[in-house]
Amino acid sequence: MIEGEEMLDLVNRRQSERRYLNKPVEKEKLDRILEAGRLSPSACNGQPWRFVVVDEPELRAEVAAATESQVLRMNAFVQQAPVLIVIIREKSNLTSRAGDLLKNKDYSLIDIGIATASMAYQAAAEGLGTCIIGWLDEKKIRKLLGVPGSKKVELVLTVGYADSKNREKLRKKPGEAISFNRY
Repeated sequence: MIEGEEMLDLVNRRQSERRYLNKPVEKEKLDRILEAGRLSPSACNGQPWRFVVVDEPELRAEVAAATESQVLRMNAFVQQAPVLIVIIREKSNLTSRAGDLLKNKDYSLIDIGIATASMAYQAAAEGLGTCIIGWLDEKKIRKLLGVPGSKKVELVLTVGYADSKNREKLRKKPGEAISFNRY
């Protein structure tokens, strides 16, 4: 079992990577990353996700292009990542969807975030870098991957060996982000 301090160190080391080495990701590492997503908790065990691994070079380049913005000069680095995991929102189970209605909250989006974070931290544990991409052309990715119209492309997770050093994390001070018993 991972010790508490080791986990906190992993969380501190994980960063959004935007430079990748031209080095393939080993299948066993990729399998563990996907398993971390699959085993993630979800509201009422709804598991509202499907992970599509894109590692075929030509298709990967097309999906990567669907995350770029030429005008804003965003996400050009996605082309460097040897693996893209496209996170698709599936319909959740009936119990979770009932909770959505009763509480006026879409729990499936929270679940997708948890699963994606689980994969990102597993990748960090495997010595790999990731970046969670939300800026994307859903229609284009849907067409490229044959995603049914009833499903929603939510995120793309880049995965690969980082070609950069860890940066200092700039975060709020604990007192600005944490309180006990009252706001």
